[in-house]
Amino acid sequence: MRVIRHYRSGDEDVIVQLWNRSCPDEPVSMEVFVKRVLVDANFDAEGLILYEENGTVAGFTLCIVRKLPLSGSDLEPENGWITAFFVHPDYQRIGVATKMFAAAEEFFVNRGRRNIFFSSYAPNYFVPGMDAERYPAGKAFLDKQGFNHLYPCVAMDKNLVDFRVPEDVMRLEAARRDEGYVFETLTPKYISQVVEFNDRKFNPDWARAVREAVGQGVPLHHVLVAHKDERIVGFCMYGAYDGVGERFGPFGVDEDLRGTGLGKILLYRCLRDMKAKGLHNAWFLWTGETSPAGHLYYRAGFEVTRRFDVMRKQL
Repeated sequence: MRVIRHYRSGDEDVIVQLWNRSCPDEPVSMEVFVKRVLVDANFDAEGLILYEENGTVAGFTLCIVRKLPLSGSDLEPENGWITAFFVHPDYQRIGVATKMFAAAEEFFVNRGRRNIFFSSYAPNYFVPGMDAERYPAGKAFLDKQGFNHLYPCVAMDKNLVDFRVPEDVMRLEAARRDEGYVFETLTPKYISQVVEFNDRKFNPDWARAVREAVGQGVPLHHVLVAHKDERIVGFCMYGAYDGVGERFGPFGVDEDLRGTGLGKILLYRCLRDMKAKGLHNAWFLWTGETSPAGHLYYRAGFEVTRRFDVMRKQL
């Protein structure tokens, strides 16, 4: 018998095994599955859609709508997200994904959603969008389902083995210090300012990342800040997500001060600190390749390791 059903307690091992069999390039551990799916504040068992045939679970689609706002009271009532989907290799190309997406669309329509995104969901996304190079069939499927390209983003990596702070960056830092800027690791005095700075200047997910990282014990010296006259104007950090020390970010400078080199100083200081603590690489999943940050990363020696398409279907 073939059925589309929702998650039930006890499905966890089967789902993780299916995930790792279907997506060997994107394996997940049970720990990651629990953290990013089951204890996500927005998790809804009805949104975890499974395809089962004769007792064998062979397909998975994860749908999310907000129950808890990232900031304030905004539940993004028109938006929903599909953050992952896959089908066991032995069951592909027989309509399994199409059936699951029909159930997913019903899930979103019943909750009044007008947009479905793949997969720019914060905080617990797995990848920011579709990697068409790695998954051409997945990209073709989303196209066929009516998803349209919204914007591109890239993941980047940098090897730190030969890294050193260039002389021009050290001179730049000295010049900015002479102007009254202070560059230092985060202290309790500035924690609330950094959170508020992110919420106001960037996005609530960055504020959440800082707040949760510090609350969960990420050392304050993993966060670097720039301030002047006791006002935060920039920050960067590492180890904020899932305790992975080599994962860089978030990172930002007040847009009114871009072009002053503050971002360059923070980036190079952070990479130096990462290397000094024995880390061999720095990486992140999501930036705009042609954005100011993307250009800065390129100049610092980061290389693009994956490209993604954030996609949307309008209902």
